[in-house]
Amino acid sequence: MTDKIHVMLVEDHAGYREVIARALKRERDITLTSQFGTAEIALRSLQDHETRQVPDLILLDLNLPGMSGLDALPRFLATLPNTKIMILTQSDNEADVTKAITLGASGYLLKSSTANQIRQGIQTIMDGGAPLDPSVATFILNTLKSQVKKPTPEMMLTEREMEILTLLAEGLVKKEIAARLAISSHTVITHVSHIYQKLHATNAPSAINKAYKLGLFPTRNIE
Repeated sequence: MTDKIHVMLVEDHAGYREVIARALKRERDITLTSQFGTAEIALRSLQDHETRQVPDLILLDLNLPGMSGLDALPRFLATLPNTKIMILTQSDNEADVTKAITLGASGYLLKSSTANQIRQGIQTIMDGGAPLDPSVATFILNTLKSQVKKPTPEMMLTEREMEILTLLAEGLVKKEIAARLAISSHTVITHVSHIYQKLHATNAPSAINKAYKLGLFPTRNIE
């Protein structure tokens, strides 16, 4: 991206907001344009688009006073449908992970992540990827296999689509998948669009989640 990534931070802990602010201040391609201690105030601020920079990405905590991050997530997306949301929380609760992804979060990192991991996560989302904390990824790859359902024929993906979905699950972004498979980025984007349509998914995490629930990933590939 040639333009800066404008980030909004919604986090109730002032000390942690300062940590994130210092980390992002060192980045040439990322700027923290606003930060709020509650989701309610953040949502109200977005009603006036003329006086406030619309964020490209929102870093959203889940455990917030008043309206929780999970309750606020769909409201942010309804207000700003083109804005990405990355969960940044202490919660590795399986129910929180599943609900956040289902509601449309583009990534899920824990607050134990390093500043560099958070910065990389922001870049990954804006490049079309889906950053997941390792413990969250383990949950998606291992725990969800107990909820496997038999896929219906119309849900089945082609061999190439499964290949691309597997690489998405490994954390690769579209341009990296194109290089790995020696195909064009446009071709990857087309396949990803077909995957989302077939799985009724809105982003990579929800597609991966749905694929495991449907049993599309062979059990032998789950470690």
